[in-house]
Parts: sequence; C-alpha cells; structure tokens
Amino acid sequence: MSGFFEDFARLRDADGGSTTSDGDVPVRAIEPDGHARGGIVVLHEAREFTGALVGLMRALSDEGWIAVAPNLFHRSTTETTAEVFGDNLFADFDACFDWLVGRGVLADCVGVLGFDDAGTAAMLVATNRPIGAAVSVAARGIVSPITDDAPRLLDAAPNLQAPWLGLYGVDDPETPHDHVEQLSDAVAKAVVATNVVSYEGLGHRPDAASASGDDGADVLIDAQTRIFDWFDSNLR
Repeated sequence: MSGFFEDFARLRDADGGSTTSDGDVPVRAIEPDGHARGGIVVLHEAREFTGALVGLMRALSDEGWIAVAPNLFHRSTTETTAEVFGDNLFADFDACFDWLVGRGVLADCVGVLGFDDAGTAAMLVATNRPIGAAVSVAARGIVSPITDDAPRLLDAAPNLQAPWLGLYGVDDPETPHDHVEQLSDAVAKAVVATNVVSYEGLGHRPDAASASGDDGADVLIDAQTRIFDWFDSNLR
C-alpha cells in the first residue's frame, strides 16, 4: 500500500549483523504502488520534513522507487553537522541499505540523494559503499572539509565507487564556482560515471519552493529531471 509511514532501520553490530532495538535508526518512507524498481536513501539535515522534501520523496515514489529518509540526528538532542559524518554516517546508511534490501530491493538498485551538507554526505557514501548511484545537490566542503569527520570533496572525488551527479548554483556563495570547477576536474579521475551541472543563480535546489530569476521554474524542473534520469540510467 502506497503512502508515507514511519519505521526503524536496524543498525549493524560489529560482526555485520543486526543490533538490538536500542540500535535503531528512525526513518520515514514511502513506497510506490505495485512493484518497486529500487530504493533511494534520501539524506537531509533537518529534523522536520518540509513540504518540499515530502513532495520530492512522493515524486520519487511516483517514479517507482521506495524512498526512505533516516533521522541522522537520532543519537542526541543537539543538531550538529558533526553527527551526520564519520562512522555515524556510514552506520546509518548501512541500516537504511539493509532496510531496503529486506523489502526486496536488489543491492545494486539502491541509490543515495542528499542536499547541502547531506549532499556532501551522499557523495562520501558513494566513495565508501558500492551502491548503484548517488546524487548531491549543493554539497559543501569542496576545498575545505566541513567537519573533522569529513574529508574535503576534492580528496574524496577520485575514490567514487558509484556513478555520481552533482548539482550546483553558479552564484551560490557556499560553493564558489571555481571550487565547483575544481571538483568537476577531480571527479573526472574516478573510475565511475560522473557529471557536475551548474545553474545560473541560486535556483538549483530541486526541493526549493521557488528559484531566483525568470527561468527559476525551468531550472527546478531541469534539476529534478536530471536526478530522476540519473537514477533511471544507473539503477538497473
């Protein structure tokens, strides 16, 4: 039955098995009607689900994907960027990966999608886990690491293990265009398919309610279409 629901993804223990119920990652998910083509782990850096995020996950479901979003801040009541990186990030992703596989998703049909700092997290997952595909939107930390637990993306880029798509805004002060160009050169050294796309202005976020400039709506549609096409092409 389609529709959003809440669940828990079990963390792995030191031997790779499941832990007790104390080691659960709270998740929110939506399943498509009928047979699922695969699953997308949606990383986000907010404790609450915005209407835009819900809409994006529903759109992924309409395309045939199971979309599951973990609460990356479940370990404490303090929301800090450091909580979502390092071993915690990979542990939470592995829990969602196992959750999807437990629902019948093939391992090579699991993708990851992230925005802003969670976009950085999505790229790092793609350098450490043999997943099907990854997409990062406005991922920071290109030239300088955003936390002690995260390498700068220029160093991580050649280690990509999964096809990776990066979407950026040319005028985004958090990700200067010259940094993005350096990242484009770095990911070209990876052994997997990569693509970096930059949009004029700040209207590059496909989950944003609005975009700057007269062509904002077209930018949002193009960005979301690229995300769907990337998963369509690589999750088979």
